[in-house]
Amino acid sequence: MELYYLTAHELHDLLVKKEISAEEICRAVFDRIDAVEDKIKAYVTLTRDRAFARAREIDRKIAAGEEVPPLAGIPVAIKDNMCTRGVRTTCSSKILYNFVPPYNATVVEKLEAAGTVMVGKTNMDEFAMGSSTENSGFFVTANPWDLERVPGGSSGGSAAAVAAGEAITALGSDTGGSIRQPAAFCGVVGLKPTYGAVSRYGLVAFASSLDQIGPFTRDVTDCALMLNAICGHDPLDSTSAPRDIPDFTSCLRDDVKGLKIGVPREYMGEGIDPAVKEIIGQATGLLASLGAEIEETTLPHSRYALPTYYLIAPAEASSNLARYDGVRYGYRTEDARDVVDMFMKTRSQGFGPEVKRRIMLGTYALSAGYYDAYYLKALKVRTLIKQDFDRAFEKFDVLLAPTAPSPAFKRGEKTGDPLQMYMSDICTLAVNLAGMPGISIPAGFVDGLPVGMQLIGKPFGEGTLLRVAYTFEQHTDYHRRRPSL
Repeated sequence: MELYYLTAHELHDLLVKKEISAEEICRAVFDRIDAVEDKIKAYVTLTRDRAFARAREIDRKIAAGEEVPPLAGIPVAIKDNMCTRGVRTTCSSKILYNFVPPYNATVVEKLEAAGTVMVGKTNMDEFAMGSSTENSGFFVTANPWDLERVPGGSSGGSAAAVAAGEAITALGSDTGGSIRQPAAFCGVVGLKPTYGAVSRYGLVAFASSLDQIGPFTRDVTDCALMLNAICGHDPLDSTSAPRDIPDFTSCLRDDVKGLKIGVPREYMGEGIDPAVKEIIGQATGLLASLGAEIEETTLPHSRYALPTYYLIAPAEASSNLARYDGVRYGYRTEDARDVVDMFMKTRSQGFGPEVKRRIMLGTYALSAGYYDAYYLKALKVRTLIKQDFDRAFEKFDVLLAPTAPSPAFKRGEKTGDPLQMYMSDICTLAVNLAGMPGISIPAGFVDGLPVGMQLIGKPFGEGTLLRVAYTFEQHTDYHRRRPSL
C-alpha cells in the first residue's frame, strides 16, 4: 500500500527501523495532495515549506539516535477553526479571511510537542455551522468515496483529507456531531472526547458548552495515539478537567466478553435508513458473538435533542460571534458611512447565510420576552437528556447506535431545507448536550458508501470505547478499505 494510505503506527515502525524517512512520508502526502486536491478540495491553506522543515528536523533526531514519540514525523491536518501561530485561520469565513493568529491552540502545541508535521488547515462549514461542508465561505469539499456527495460536516475537510490520503491523521471539532458524522460519511475513525478532556484554548468558539476537539484517524490504534497527545488538563481553559490521563493504547484489547452494550431504540426507529439499520444489526450481532451482552434500552428524552440543541447552540453562537464587528481583526467593509453602518455592513457581507440564520435564531431565543420560554426551557430539557444517559450507564458500559441516519447524501440535496440538513445530526446531538464521549468507526458499506457505527461512553470512558471499537476492528476489514480516486 502507498505510504499516504498507511496508518501512523505503521509509519512509525518504518521510521524507527530507518526504512523510510519523515521527509519521504511528507513528500508522499504532498504528492498525493497535488494529485487529488483539485477533486477533493479538503484544504483552505497548505503549509508545505513548514512541513518539510519539520520533517527534516525529525529525521535529524532519528539519525542522531534520539528516541522519538509515536506520532513524530506523521503528517497531520488541522481544522481551520484552531489557531495556528503565523498560519491563516479563517473558520472558512469571509469575515476571518485574513486572520493570522499570534499564538497556537493548546492542541496544536501538544501535537508539535508530539513531533507531528502540520500539512495544512482544512475546509469546514463556516464557523462549524453545518453538516455537509457546503456552508464553507470558500468552496465545497467532496467525499472521496463519491465526488458528487458531501463529506459530512462541519469537519468535512479533515475527514476527507484522511480518507483520501491527503493526511495521515487530522483534528476536527464536534459541537453536535461534527467529528463523528463526517467520519461515518468518509469511512474513517472519528472520536469526540468527553467535554473537558481536551483543551478548547485556541479553538474559535461556536457554542462553548458543546464544542470539543477530537481526532480523525484510519484505525482505532491511531485514535488512541492521538488522544494520548491531545488530552490533559490545561490551565488556559477554565472548562478543562483536572484529571490524570491514562495511556489509551493500553485499552486496545481484543476482548468484549462480559461488557454490557445498550442499543437505544430511539436511534433505530423512524428516519433511519433500513440499510443502515441492517448494518448496525450485523455489528451488534458480531459483538454479541464475541461475548458482549447486547440489550435494547431507551433514552426517552433524546427525541427532544434536536430542538434543544438548536436553541442552546445558536444562543451561544449569537454571543460568541458578536466579536466580529470589523473593528479588531478580520474583514471590514470599505463603504461604510459611519461606525454603525460599518458594523452592519461588515457582518452582513462577512457572514454566510447559515451563520446569519443561527445568529438570528439565538438572539431571538435570548431576547427579553422569550428567554424563559425558549432558552431556559432548553437548558431544563438538556438536564433531562443528561439524566437519561446517567440512568442508562448505571446498567450499561457502552451504548451503540448508528452515527448518521443515512450514508453520505448528494451535494445540494438538502441545502434548500435547513430542517432536513439539521436532521443529519439526529443520532449525535444528544451526546454533546450530555457531555459524553462518542466514537464513530466504519461498520459496513451501502452501495459503495461507508456507514459508521457510533459507540457512546460514560464521562471519561474513552478507554472502554476504544476497547470495544478495537475489538470490532480486529474482526472486520472495513477500516482497511480505501476509496479509488
